[in-house]
Amino acid sequence: MHVLVIGAAGMVGRKLVEKIAAEEGVLGSAIDHLWLVDMVTPSVPPALEGVATAAAMDLSAPESAAKLAALRPDLIFHLAAIVSGEAEADFDKGYLVNLDGTRALFEAIRLEGQKEPYCPRVVFASSVAVFGAPFPDKIGDEFFTTPLTSYGTQKAISELLLSDYSRRGFLDGIGIRLPTICIRPGTPNKAASGFFSNILREPLAGQEAVLPVDEDVRHWFASPRSAVGFFVHAARLDLSQVGPRRNLTMPGLSALVGEEIEALRRVAGEKAVRLIRREHDPVIAGIVAGWPTNFDAKRAAALGFTAETSFDDIIRIHIDDELGGKV
Repeated sequence: MHVLVIGAAGMVGRKLVEKIAAEEGVLGSAIDHLWLVDMVTPSVPPALEGVATAAAMDLSAPESAAKLAALRPDLIFHLAAIVSGEAEADFDKGYLVNLDGTRALFEAIRLEGQKEPYCPRVVFASSVAVFGAPFPDKIGDEFFTTPLTSYGTQKAISELLLSDYSRRGFLDGIGIRLPTICIRPGTPNKAASGFFSNILREPLAGQEAVLPVDEDVRHWFASPRSAVGFFVHAARLDLSQVGPRRNLTMPGLSALVGEEIEALRRVAGEKAVRLIRREHDPVIAGIVAGWPTNFDAKRAAALGFTAETSFDDIIRIHIDDELGGKV
């Protein structure tokens, strides 16, 4: 099997590649070749040397998508995107990267298939940002997509394209609507949702963090470990079970910011909690106010997708995976 990971230098991309390296056959078949691309050259784990090729590439640049489709990978993970806050701040860049790059990829696959039959599995990273207020108490699988941000709009349009290109037989796609991934390792990024991780990650490392919203803000979460699990499961899933509605809201945990903080107190103590500084940001608060807060992800759960059920578990996963099991 030939596999392509677009966005392999990002947080989820890196962890997905690490999973592939650590567990032989995790995608269901032996990998003959693995291509890793991103805006910067992704790193190749030692276990994949001789199998993987890494390169820097901008998917939205002319001819990039055609070059990738010409490799004719059997499985494509499309994780490349700019994050919510950046997409809102830079309208042109958001549409260029998140929509135009995705459309270019799908179209390049279609054109490659005109040369000789070709229909790869495409696992696309979408987002619960495709939904917009007003919301019911729990958003079910029948709820419509009316995004209230440019990022959400770009993802919603891409979902429609994924479904249509799959319906026409140009590719065999599945869209994974990710919850906010928490706790993200590394340093803060430009995502409007970044503070959800910051107020846990930095205190666990003994550093101060800023909370820009009220503690009664509710949101939908899953860990990086669960996110990787979503993509691996989607790669192996029999998509005849999914049907024509190719985009799925992933399971997750609905929690208040205050509940995050209480979980931090239980796991790491009062000293960590005291490192959270309240500093209201009306721009971030306004963006977050338009996001969904709770889901009833029955379709994904019935198909075998799983996620955490407590914030204590999410924090402990971060401690185990990123801090060597100690705080």
